[in-house]
Amino acid sequence: MWQFLKDIFNFKRKESSLNSNRSLEFFNAKKLLCGIGESEIRESEIVITKYPFEPSIGYPTAILSAKDIDCMSVDFTVCKVHVKNDIIFISSEQKEKLKQFAESNNIRLIPQNWNWDWILEPYLDTEFTKENEQRALERLLENGFTTNEVDTTRAEVKNQMYAYNFDTMLWDWCSLGLSDVLSAMRAKYSKEQFREFYKRALKIEKRTGSSTNFSQV
Repeated sequence: MWQFLKDIFNFKRKESSLNSNRSLEFFNAKKLLCGIGESEIRESEIVITKYPFEPSIGYPTAILSAKDIDCMSVDFTVCKVHVKNDIIFISSEQKEKLKQFAESNNIRLIPQNWNWDWILEPYLDTEFTKENEQRALERLLENGFTTNEVDTTRAEVKNQMYAYNFDTMLWDWCSLGLSDVLSAMRAKYSKEQFREFYKRALKIEKRTGSSTNFSQV
């Protein structure tokens, strides 16, 4: 009788532990998807709210004046506003409004920079062939990276990017970029560590070579 009760207790304890682990995994996965906040595009300013990346000038809220914006990239996925040595992300749903905003405020539109997309290509939900790998590496080398630097950067973000794209069931097969790697690493690093990574990530995003190629691999 006592053995029977003991077995039931042990089963319940194991079941509780498994449920607790599942809840923790779900919580950790949810932390990876922090989003990019919300934005309101006005006549000569952009209002940013609920911005998640603490080192950014957009955190947690900001008003970006058109005269302070250096340039914008709106031609693919998440739109990027370059302002005061920072990059603020705006939903692609606002793409047309941003184009109008840029035109009316004489703001330069620039092509998409693919550095992070090329670095993160192995973590897409698709086959990453040797040919893909070589083409991505060639583009990065053209922009001033070394093979060792690419390998080191990928090693740093590898586990988090797999968790970001697969544990969350995001399963992105098209493109992972700067906003994605910031979301993933934000969930891992302390505030101090993330602040340092944020600076490095922006430098990687902005790096170009003498023969910059803006076309996607």
